[in-house]
Amino acid sequence: MLIYGVNPVLEALRAGRVTAVRVAGRSGGRIEEIVAAAARAGLAIRRVPAEELDRAARGGAHQGVVAELREVAGASIEELAGSAGAPLIVVLDGIEDPHNVGAILRTADAAGAAGVVRQSRRAAPLGGAAAKASAGAVAHVRIVEVVNIARAVEELKQAGVWTVGLAGDAPHAYDEVDYTLPTALVVGAEGTGLRRLVRERCDWVVSIPMRGHVHSLNVSVAAGIALFEAVRQRARLSRAPQAD
Repeated sequence: MLIYGVNPVLEALRAGRVTAVRVAGRSGGRIEEIVAAAARAGLAIRRVPAEELDRAARGGAHQGVVAELREVAGASIEELAGSAGAPLIVVLDGIEDPHNVGAILRTADAAGAAGVVRQSRRAAPLGGAAAKASAGAVAHVRIVEVVNIARAVEELKQAGVWTVGLAGDAPHAYDEVDYTLPTALVVGAEGTGLRRLVRERCDWVVSIPMRGHVHSLNVSVAAGIALFEAVRQRARLSRAPQAD
């Protein structure tokens, strides 16, 4: 898998996922930070014309660096559900925009999520634009690829994970849910939202109240709001005095 951009490449180097690095343009600054990190990892740097990186990144903003990543074995739903503590998982139902996927990966990492479940078909590739939008989180977040999201939601429920779908027309507010339990947040594509079979399988379907003139949020923003509500509840629980 090919990624580009300074932050994604640096994070991938820190995660030990990089097999090759190409750089172009002037030396100095953060490019030299990448060169130093690659040297520590025992990787040779190829200096190439900027046009070569333009072609490799297919016009993406590569910032003078691209890298090839080592593929890693995919995680499983059982592994995510069995993570230490009360796992927090994100399920992507039909999200194909790589910028949204990358932004959700970035937020999932920031929230300490156990991982992300996504469909293997009709999904945004995780390299390129998604990796750039994730600011490198794609190298750290555990990802489960499944054939059927509705079935994956059922598997999570059977594993003892509370499944919470986000939908703009849901009667319950997102902060009514107890996120201190093992929880999977299920988000659908912008425009179409959760598919019917996926929605029907969720334990809860909740919405984020809208106070202004627009009636919906970008899916990555909505996911971030719900994820950090879970972070808030869990932090409050950890600070609460324990009964003798």
